[in-house]
Amino acid sequence: MELTHQETVAVNAPVEAVYRLVSDVTRTGEWSPTCRSCTWEDPQQRGVGARFTGDNETPARQWNTTSTVVAAEPGEEFAWEVGQGFVRWGYLLAEHEVGTRMTQTWEFTEAGQEFFQKQYGDDAQAQIAQRTGSARDDMPRTLAAIKEIAEREHAEG
Repeated sequence: MELTHQETVAVNAPVEAVYRLVSDVTRTGEWSPTCRSCTWEDPQQRGVGARFTGDNETPARQWNTTSTVVAAEPGEEFAWEVGQGFVRWGYLLAEHEVGTRMTQTWEFTEAGQEFFQKQYGDDAQAQIAQRTGSARDDMPRTLAAIKEIAEREHAEG
């Protein structure tokens, strides 16, 4: 099973504006099919090492996560790890002819696999497969929503 995935979209908005949007985790609930909201532990800290809590929901369950920002390069990359490095999510940004080329990345890390093995035992592979499928399904919807928001906000000036 492939435990990494990425999706890319062109956004008709400047790379700096797209970065400001995706790096503001408090807005995640506007575009994520699973994450309902995020809050910074310390609203004054936003760079590498900053931590935030995500409130997540699917039809099957509700849960909270604590994540740590691991990359914060304005106009280039914003990424975070969930828990103790179990899953890494991120956005890679680059200037593009229409504005920004935005790639969302996802990786179910080795630490995450080990955690799931301990947590779920014989059911670990099924749990990992379910989480992997959800990430793959959600990413195109997430990117489409971010694109719509970024382009609308850019047009509004």
